[in-house]
Amino acid sequence: MAGFEITQLSKVYDSVEPIETLSDINLTIRDGEFVSILGPSGCGKSTLLEILAGLQLPTSGEVLLGGRPQKGPSKELGVVFQDPSLYPWRTVQQNIELGLEIRGVTKAERREAALKYIELVGLSGFERKYPHQLSGGMRQRAGLARALTNHPEVLLMDEPFGAVDHLTRLQLQDDLLGIWEAEKKTVVFVTHDVSEAVYLGDRVVLLSPRPGRVQAEFHVPQARPRKRDDLELIKIQSDIYAALQQVKTQDQMEFII
Repeated sequence: MAGFEITQLSKVYDSVEPIETLSDINLTIRDGEFVSILGPSGCGKSTLLEILAGLQLPTSGEVLLGGRPQKGPSKELGVVFQDPSLYPWRTVQQNIELGLEIRGVTKAERREAALKYIELVGLSGFERKYPHQLSGGMRQRAGLARALTNHPEVLLMDEPFGAVDHLTRLQLQDDLLGIWEAEKKTVVFVTHDVSEAVYLGDRVVLLSPRPGRVQAEFHVPQARPRKRDDLELIKIQSDIYAALQQVKTQDQMEFII
């Protein structure tokens, strides 16, 4: 089982004046579920993802991964950031093999695994290219393949398509869904794009402005493959925008008071 159980999680950064980034997060993410985390800039989306990845510790509360306390990075977790951070002196294949190389996997096994995921993400023919020879979308595909090659049970993705053009972003969304359906992994996907969150997710978790709290959850029951102009998806998007506007109005009223 590779789901998360998040209980009363808070995060405060120490500074001259402590900054509370997350407050009392209670959330369950089921094994094999695709969950989109949505919220305004600065609400703690990326901080929450880094805590799930074991890259940060919460100030209070608990995170269970598969029923066990999450204490640090694990081979069960694959993390994909907006910047795939490929090593410029390594080819695509060498970048994708990196995690397996660090773990001491044999050269033949590394090659077999890398080529499998190079094909899966649509990079066949680019194995020997270097990062500077790739487009932004292709570099992001390489970063995804690198995460998948380590056979994680969970993919944690932090705005991975935010730096590519719109048409490439749409294609990457469809490619990700194809990989998710083939691999049956748990995916937690951070984004600030409402339509992306709804199109991809089984569920959209909306965080409030800082300190981030779970403001609302929106279930997306539409079967896949989905159509972007599906009226039911558009209705869910409208509901999310209405929830965002409600919070904005409440914040303005509190400021006036």
